[in-house]
Amino acid sequence: MTDDAPEYGSEPEQVRHLMALLAPGTPIRDGLERILHGRTGALIVLGDSPEVRRVSTGGFAIDVRLTPQALRELSKMDGGLILSSDHERIMAAGVHFVPDRQLRSEETGTRHRSADRVSQQTGIPAVVASASMNTLSVFLRGRRYRIEEPEKLLTRANQALDTLGSYRSRLVDQTSALTMVEVHDVTTVADVAAVAQRIEMARRLDSEVRAYVSALGVEGRLIQLQRDELIDGVEELSRLLVEDYRPDDVSPGEFTLAPLSALGWDDLGRPTRVAAAIGLDPARHPLSMVLHARGYRQLSTIADLPPRTVQAIVDRFGTLQSLYATGISDLGDVQGVGAQRAKSIRAALERIFEGEEQAGNLR
Repeated sequence: MTDDAPEYGSEPEQVRHLMALLAPGTPIRDGLERILHGRTGALIVLGDSPEVRRVSTGGFAIDVRLTPQALRELSKMDGGLILSSDHERIMAAGVHFVPDRQLRSEETGTRHRSADRVSQQTGIPAVVASASMNTLSVFLRGRRYRIEEPEKLLTRANQALDTLGSYRSRLVDQTSALTMVEVHDVTTVADVAAVAQRIEMARRLDSEVRAYVSALGVEGRLIQLQRDELIDGVEELSRLLVEDYRPDDVSPGEFTLAPLSALGWDDLGRPTRVAAAIGLDPARHPLSMVLHARGYRQLSTIADLPPRTVQAIVDRFGTLQSLYATGISDLGDVQGVGAQRAKSIRAALERIFEGEEQAGNLR
């Protein structure tokens, strides 16, 4: 058992869900705050199951609707509470928990040690309100996670937002650089890996920010709005990068940015590892190998161009360079394009190739 929980961004999804369940403004959190303000403590098991009942003794079966007031009043009884698995009702109060004492726990307080062992034995999280320390902690499978005050969480969330903003700026710069090498048809595996790396970095910071938003509850609405703006377009860029640069000899399922999430930070900083992870085997695709963009990313910036028409254009011309070299007449012959749309596409491509406009979903 450790007192040092990881940063929210590295926690498993179940813990993030718990933090959202216990976030400011939720009924359980309001009840826990009332308990602390009343200078009493509580042990609450956040779910009911046969395993929980096997480590429970005494108490009263009540099955009442969960409200902050009910949590506060029932916590005054000796023993703990058991909530329903949907966290809508209080199933039992005044319960004494008798988990296996052989389960290892470094907790010294009676409530904390019981919550730790109950969680380990049942797999159901348990939360403790400590009157003496004025703290809230949730236990899950041998880990203790401190539930921090909104002010501290907001400070850390804003720091994470600042970092995400910095990462987005770097991703924008890298995407602009990719456009430049595409225009000159000298894009390499290293260039694609660099953009993929920046996308994954942005995703990781976004994961951390989302965790803070969940933990902040109603206090995290402004953070959520800023997060939405900073992450806008990143997933679409990821999709377009894959469509543009998947080698013909690599199946669609084998060329994806998803495996980057399994890389450690050190490996994520190595272009060869990044390229290998997304499906560009260094043995067949060295970093210096030139790749030819199909044009999905550039075409995606042209207004009123349906995905089906984009696909028809790519199927017809194959690469961005071939598309740029074609005339308006040939472009207009593509199904779904027509003469007027062909002129718009041609004008947009000329602006990109002449450096007047940076294509891509991130500005």
